[in-house]
Amino acid sequence: MKSSDAHNLQDIELVEKLKEARQESFNLRLRHATGELENSSSLSAAKRDVARLLTIARQRNIDLEREQGASS
Repeated sequence: MKSSDAHNLQDIELVEKLKEARQESFNLRLRHATGELENSSSLSAAKRDVARLLTIARQRNIDLEREQGASS
């Protein structure tokens, strides 16, 4: 995800994308640990996406714990 794309998201969409990015990062780490992951560069890309989304959420002062608890 590009930074400009992330900045253009609404707050609710940003929280959803963050949840998806965290899930993808977890799945990639699991596949890497079991030896199923062929392209290990996707791990760093997923971590960057999570970090980018977290940074934008913090800049907007979004309470992620409350948002994720409410949408679960």
